[in-house]
Amino acid sequence: MLAAAQADDEAAFSRLWLDGNPPLVRYLRVIAPEAAEDIAAETWVQVVRGLAGFRGDERAWRGWLFTTARRRAVDESRRRRRRPTEPLDDQVLARASSSEDTAGLALERLSTQSALRLLRSLPPLQAEVILLRVVAGLDTDAVAKLVGRSPGAVRVAAHRGLRRLAQIMAEAGVTL
Repeated sequence: MLAAAQADDEAAFSRLWLDGNPPLVRYLRVIAPEAAEDIAAETWVQVVRGLAGFRGDERAWRGWLFTTARRRAVDESRRRRRRPTEPLDDQVLARASSSEDTAGLALERLSTQSALRLLRSLPPLQAEVILLRVVAGLDTDAVAKLVGRSPGAVRVAAHRGLRRLAQIMAEAGVTL
């Protein structure tokens, strides 16, 4: 699929996007919640520009995708520190929205938001490692390279984060 996308096969690229974008946006909603969708869009622009020159298999491509997103998130964070903005009130946005939400979509969003809120309660490294391992499907070595830590530190962060999530859920009376 990757080779076909590199050869300008639109259907193959669409498949890469359909497989890669949902976990990418979930990852970005934790590490950069204020600009996740914008960063995802910038990431895909970079992917389109660099896809023909990319060398590696689909597993390496996934690592490249998340590395690119992380770098865009760092850039966005720097930009926001230089030029702070004030967000719009959610109620104003809700009234301005013209789309109709279905009950199923609303429940799905609530579930996703709850999971992301739980992840945001963790220390940043633990949340990022869990997202990269579970949502992005990257292996420990790829995550270690991406976050600039040793594989052992990544395993420890993931273990501690998952243990903390289990503790939070148990305290809330949530069982799986």
